[in-house]
Amino acid sequence: MVASSPTGQFNAETDPVGMRHWLILATVQITTLTFGMTITSANVVLPQLKGAMSATPDQIAWVVTFNLVATAIATPLTGWFASTFGWRRLLFGSLTGFTIFTALCGMADSLETLVLFRIGQGAMGAPLLPLGQGMILATFPRRLHPMAMMIWGIGGVIGPVMGPIMGGFVAEALDWRWVFFMIVPFGLLSIVVAAISVVDQGQGEPKKFDFIGFASLALAIGATQLMLDRGSRLDWFESPEILLEGFIAAVGFYVFIVHTFTSENPFLNPRLFLDRNFALGCATAFAMGWLSYTPLVMFPPLLQELRGFPDSIVGSLIAARGFGNWLSFFIVVQFTRKSPRMALAIGLACQAVAGWEMSKLGINLTEFDVFWTNLLQGFGFGLAYTPMAVLAFATLAPKLMVEGSAVFNLLRHFGSSVFISISVMVLVHSTAWNYSDMTAWVTPFNELFRFPVVSGNWTVDTLSGLSALSNEIKRQAQMIGYINAFKLFGLAAAVAIPLSFLFADPRRSVPGK
Repeated sequence: MVASSPTGQFNAETDPVGMRHWLILATVQITTLTFGMTITSANVVLPQLKGAMSATPDQIAWVVTFNLVATAIATPLTGWFASTFGWRRLLFGSLTGFTIFTALCGMADSLETLVLFRIGQGAMGAPLLPLGQGMILATFPRRLHPMAMMIWGIGGVIGPVMGPIMGGFVAEALDWRWVFFMIVPFGLLSIVVAAISVVDQGQGEPKKFDFIGFASLALAIGATQLMLDRGSRLDWFESPEILLEGFIAAVGFYVFIVHTFTSENPFLNPRLFLDRNFALGCATAFAMGWLSYTPLVMFPPLLQELRGFPDSIVGSLIAARGFGNWLSFFIVVQFTRKSPRMALAIGLACQAVAGWEMSKLGINLTEFDVFWTNLLQGFGFGLAYTPMAVLAFATLAPKLMVEGSAVFNLLRHFGSSVFISISVMVLVHSTAWNYSDMTAWVTPFNELFRFPVVSGNWTVDTLSGLSALSNEIKRQAQMIGYINAFKLFGLAAAVAIPLSFLFADPRRSVPGK
């Protein structure tokens, strides 16, 4: 067990950096790696799941979005759980539940049960990232935050790199179930390491649990996500269900905001947002959530369904994002120390350029096209995340770090789930609209069908010819849908760039007391 002060606590600014600091950092790295593997490995097998579960593209996206929604809803509980149970018990319990639900995901026999187990997986794994980030920020002195965040980020990068590579080969050799089963040993290893290395720091006088605040926030987030996921299928506000979900979301957010500012012990401490940098950091985290997982959801079905790439190749190409993250580590610490705002702006700009280049891809895209665009997006994300976190927490009081980290990650995960739903909606609508537009040209009066050299097997005279023509039109329409989704991705990154220059320079700021 790591030694601690007589009170069981240690002061980040006065205590010397020793073995206990590095053990906590190593533990958090392992848990982050495990969590990262789960996210990216599941995305690789979405096309295989689509066939196994007989699901549509928007339905199979629930496997990702509902996991992120559960993570977003459960994330704010991290601060309350940490103060009630302490770091060690919370980390141990979260890892145990996460590992169990991961194994259950591999045993699922329907889309409904898989989504249910993914919700459990997301809810149990929700504290891992904010608790880990909060532990690091509360443990290490502020002068070492850029270095500690970068080292922690290595674990966050290795997981997303290993996930699609291992998941692709495992899914191709066996089936999609083993993509979840392969995570279980990593979860068990994380449990053992956490039990050995982490002390019960963070446990204090727990505040009364604010059920009204939590319930209203959970209802608001869940209803918003359902509305976005099902809106396209149900013709939006022409559907009573969508109207009901929109009403619940609006009322939930209203009750949560009013209750937060009027309750004596609110679920989320509104004083967090009195800190300018933290408030801006939360807004930027929401925007960065837009950029976190969208390419990981979009590219696997694009490559497998439109280009016929096997799972192993898709996994290796998607892993380019992780390699880009890794490359950013060579400069991110020095850049963050010198000019964190500029580092954040350039990181967002790299992602905007990557999104624009993705939107220029055609139906005959190559492996190199996918590799370098994902590499650039990963490099930009890695370059932006560390300065964003450093800027957001630069002036926040140490006692608020874990709770602040929970809010920070809540907005990042909610941003991810919302933007994935919007991107899938753009894909589905663009595909349908362009398919309808292009089929208008398929008539016996189109002169191009009179020239076999031009039309080949695409004819209007036979069922086989019409079927081949319909499949090709659908393929081209889907590609246009993906292009439009990537354009939206690039635009979202570009819109977030100005936020970088609104932060107060942490080198001139006095940390909160």
